[in-house]
Amino acid sequence: ISIYKFDDNFMTLYRTELVRYLTEDLGFKAENVVVQDGKGDQAEQTNQINNFITQKYDVLILNLVQASSAPEITDMCKEAGIPVVYINREPDEAEEQRWVDEKINATYVGCDARQSGTYQGEEILETETKGDINGDGKVSYIMIQGDPENVDAQYRTEFSVKALTDAGVEVEELLKQRGDWDQAKAQQIAQDALNQYGDKIDVVFCNNDAMALGALQAIEAAGRTVNKDIYLVGVDALVEVVENVMNDKMTGTVFNDYFGQAHTAADKALDFVNGKDVDNVYMVDYVKVTTENAGDILEMIK
Repeated sequence: ISIYKFDDNFMTLYRTELVRYLTEDLGFKAENVVVQDGKGDQAEQTNQINNFITQKYDVLILNLVQASSAPEITDMCKEAGIPVVYINREPDEAEEQRWVDEKINATYVGCDARQSGTYQGEEILETETKGDINGDGKVSYIMIQGDPENVDAQYRTEFSVKALTDAGVEVEELLKQRGDWDQAKAQQIAQDALNQYGDKIDVVFCNNDAMALGALQAIEAAGRTVNKDIYLVGVDALVEVVENVMNDKMTGTVFNDYFGQAHTAADKALDFVNGKDVDNVYMVDYVKVTTENAGDILEMIK
């Protein structure tokens, strides 16, 4: 297993569950499950994968630093006769189709990021003011993006707003800026935006929860109150964020079901090892987290 970087909160939850499920539920010996840190560096990760291939591992589970490296890495694995399960960062559709056309033992397990974006937009539509918390007739928002090259960031950015426009709501984008999934960067972006736009901002959309936590710090420091004079949504359902939703400190988040994804990825890896047929893509559903179900989600993730 290679994870794009170990200090990502969400991928830490995912990795922990993946290893637990492989060893406790599927019966792999702990010493036969090797996990390495890609350190956010594609060259470093490609070296790790080359080492895995040299050591003749039976199957690889890869969370790529850059999804655009999938064709090159797939070819390396194919040449070595090693099946690969990509997780979390989706290669493009042309690459996924190539696995089918060329009968390559590769699959992608993830969630459809369009769904997570749509759910964020719906959470805003489900508020009393349908997102227009300052009552000026339109929903003015700032968008704190992950990495714009990442397909999840692209889809969450597009579909969160599309949910509003599809519902006939007039929107205005005040700012869209990359926060690289990082809490401190997002805090700075939100702080600058609040200084610049003030009460014009109805909604802060964040492509993940780490950035939403950063935005929350900035919102509170600016003397604003979530759900009273500004809305804030994220994605991932980190424990702290789900508690914030329960306590009315955040408008909502979307549970990126790492249990379902980790189990599916491990199951498909085992299917490859056992010579079973594996499809090229497996999608796991996201879950909207609101005050109604936050308690149930918290039980599951704690």
